[in-house]
Amino acid sequence: MRLLRRILITVAGTLAVALIGLNWIVPVVLSFYAAKKAPPVTRVVPIDLKDHSVSLIPGQTLSYFGYEFEVPWSDLDESQTKFYPTSTSEKTKVDLQFRSGLRLLFSVIPPRTWAKQLAANSNVSQEAIEAVFGHETMKSDYSFINALYEFTPDKMNHWGLQRGLSRDEFLLIIKSLALPQSAEAGIFKVRSQTSQGFQYGNPQFRKDNVVFDLYSDEDSVEMILFQKNYRNSAGVTQPEINRIVQSLRRKRLEEPAASAIANR
Repeated sequence: MRLLRRILITVAGTLAVALIGLNWIVPVVLSFYAAKKAPPVTRVVPIDLKDHSVSLIPGQTLSYFGYEFEVPWSDLDESQTKFYPTSTSEKTKVDLQFRSGLRLLFSVIPPRTWAKQLAANSNVSQEAIEAVFGHETMKSDYSFINALYEFTPDKMNHWGLQRGLSRDEFLLIIKSLALPQSAEAGIFKVRSQTSQGFQYGNPQFRKDNVVFDLYSDEDSVEMILFQKNYRNSAGVTQPEINRIVQSLRRKRLEEPAASAIANR
C-alpha cells in the first residue's frame, strides 16, 4: 500500500508539472519564439513626418464619394477611370490613372470597420473584442490602428500569458499581416484638414507604391499611389504627397455631389 501510494504521488506530481508546462511554460516559450521570428516590419513604429512642405505646381481638384482633394498633376486620363465594387450601384472605390504612368486608388471605408472585422474573423462579439483590447483602444479605427502600430515584439508581455491568445499576441499577429510592404520604409504620421492617420513608405526610396490612411469620426479614407510605371525618373516627392493628404476634406452639403475635376 505504501508503495502504491508513493507511485500515485509521483504520477500526480508528474501530471501537475505537465499541466503547468502546458498552461504556462509552453505559452511563454512560444511567445518568445513568436517575438523573435516576427517580420521586421512589426518593429517599425510611427514617427513624425519631417517634410511638411506642399507642392505648388499646377494640378487638379478631384471629388469622389463626398470628399475633395488636390493632386499636383494635370494629366488624369478620365477614359481609364474605374469605380468599384462593380457588383453594386453604391461605389466606394475609384481607380484613377494618369498619362504619366501614375495610378491612384482612392477608397472610403465605413467607421469602426476594424472592430467589426476583428469580431467577424474571430467569430466572437464586438464586446469580446473590446474586452481583449480595451474600450479606449477600440473606440475608433484610428485609436486601434495607433495602438497596433505603436506595439512591437519587444513590448510583448511574455509572463502574463495563459492558454489562448493574449492581447499582445493578437497585436503581433495583426500587425504582421496588416501592414503594406511599403511600411518597411517607414510609417509616418500625417494629417489633413479634418482627419489624421498614417503614411506607409518613403518616396525617396522609390518603392512601387506609397499608402496613406486617414481617419475621422465619420469614416476613413485610404489612398494608394502606384508609381511602378511612372515615367518620371525622379519619382513622386513628399511635397506632392503632402499636397494630396493636406488638401483632403469633406465636401460641403451645398456643393455638387458628383465627381468634379478642376485645373488649378
